[in-house]
Order: sequence, then structure tokens, then C-alpha cells
Amino acid sequence: MAEEKLKLEDLLGDSPKSEGKGRIDYVAIIGAGVMGQGIAQTIANAGLDVLLVERDEEQIEKAKESLKISMEREIARWAMTQSELKSVLSRIKWTIDKSEIPECDLVIEAVDENYDLKKKIFKELDAIAKPETIFVSNTSTLSLTKIAEVTNRRDKIIGMHFLNPVPKVPLVELVRALDTSDKTVEVSKKFASRIGKTAVEVYEYPGFVTTRAIVPLLNEAMHILLEGLASAKDIDTAMRLGYNFNTGPLEMADSMGLDEVLAWMETLWATLGEPRYRPCPILRKLVRERKLGKKTGEGFFKYDADGKIIN
Repeated sequence: MAEEKLKLEDLLGDSPKSEGKGRIDYVAIIGAGVMGQGIAQTIANAGLDVLLVERDEEQIEKAKESLKISMEREIARWAMTQSELKSVLSRIKWTIDKSEIPECDLVIEAVDENYDLKKKIFKELDAIAKPETIFVSNTSTLSLTKIAEVTNRRDKIIGMHFLNPVPKVPLVELVRALDTSDKTVEVSKKFASRIGKTAVEVYEYPGFVTTRAIVPLLNEAMHILLEGLASAKDIDTAMRLGYNFNTGPLEMADSMGLDEVLAWMETLWATLGEPRYRPCPILRKLVRERKLGKKTGEGFFKYDADGKIIN
């Protein structure tokens, strides 16, 4: 226990060994989808090195191109410089090889909302990562306690639920599982601050705070559209102007990815059994048609290459 405490203090920067050394210098991210890319950009922008792991080279090339295009849009909006883009990309190492994970101080899992997949990944990581390494899941609805059961480091499992788009949203939900230690929470909270996020600490429960609160709003907006009360455009305009939202609920759902939103609703509906979480039929229809929102160019709205709604 004394050795474990010392190592965690080293990460925090509280021991003599860590003087002049950042708490966490090298972060591995498993999954280079939209969320993985955003988390990687955010961490690299804070000056840390990132190992971004995907399942095959094809996915890596797609992710590289997607992240570059996203950042180039920021340059076009004067929100980022070319030198900042180069600096961020230089800190991200793309790979299909997990052999470098033992060198990482923190591992973040950012794959699809699937229990079996997450458990498989955590079990594999547990066998190769350093014993003191903290494992983070970006899950928005699933039980971290159940995921942690396949590891030998249940006290070092924690959730960090980032919101999309990760580089722009200053919030992260810090989710404590049943066995998560206070030290792990402390390390994670300081890490969140270091990468520019305000951490809201929550206890494990389906949907946590943000997902549980937003899903009924999205679902109700979809039902209003299904019932023909108003057009998608007018529903979003009403909510933006009437309640000072930056984005209307239907465009928000498109931004999140309609397949992801459906997965959240199905999990909350199955675990909580409350009708407000039962997915609207129009959402199921769009997902079946692979109209998943901005990432496919069409969802409740149609989008141009820059992610702007086509009127």
C-alpha cells in the first residue's frame, strides 16, 4: 500500500520524486472515433503526449483525416492557428499496437457504449499496463463498477464523461464507481483541471447527470416532430430563442450522433424503465437508414462539408 501511495503521489506531483515533473505526462486513448479524437486534441493542446489506439490502419487514416479537417475548420474561423494545429498533431501518436501502453500514466477508453467491448478492453489493458495506472472510461450510461470487475485495480477505475465537442465544452463528469479510491478521484480531478476542464463529481447511476437530463428533452422534441406539431427547424428555433439554447435539441442530437443518442436511450429505458427514456420511433427510423446526423451529412437536418445546416 505504501508503494502504491507513493506512485499515485508521484502522478499528482506531491512527492519529492515528482518535483518539476507533470503529474501525468503520457496518456493512452483507446478508440479514435469522434470522442477519442476530441479528447486527444484537448489533451495534446494542454501539452501532454497522447497515444491514440485504433483497431486497424484504415480506421487510423480516417481518424487522422477527420481530426485534421476539424482543426482546419477552426483555423478558418480564426479559432486556431496553423502552428497550434501542428503542435497538437505532433503530440499525438497513432497506432494499432498496444505495446506502448505500459509507458502511459493514464489510459482513457473511448469506444462505443457496449458492455462486452468495454470489459474486453479493460481486461486486456489490466494485463499490460503498470499496476499504478488509472483507467478511465468515457461511458455516458454504463456501470463502471461492472466494467471494473474484470480488472485487478478496481480502486483505480473512474469515469470521465466528456461532452461533444470535447475541445469546446469546458465540463467533464467525474464518475466514481463503487470501489474508486479517493486518491484516484483526486488524481483525475487535477488531471481534468490541467487539460482545461471543470470536473463535476457524480456517483455512478445510469446516465449520471448530463445524459440523464438531456435525453428526455431530445426525445420530447423528436415526438413533437413525429406528431407534426412543428417542423424540425421551427422546433429548434423555438427552443434556441425561447430558452437561450446555443443549439436546438434536434441539431444537438445530430451533433451527438443519432446512433449514440439511441444507444443512450435504450440503456436508460432498459435500466430505469421510465417512459421518458423510450426512444422515439423517428429516431429508430433515422438510425436504420444510417442518417446519423452531422457525421453522415444527414439526420434531422442535412449538413454541408463544414457541418452547417443546409437550408
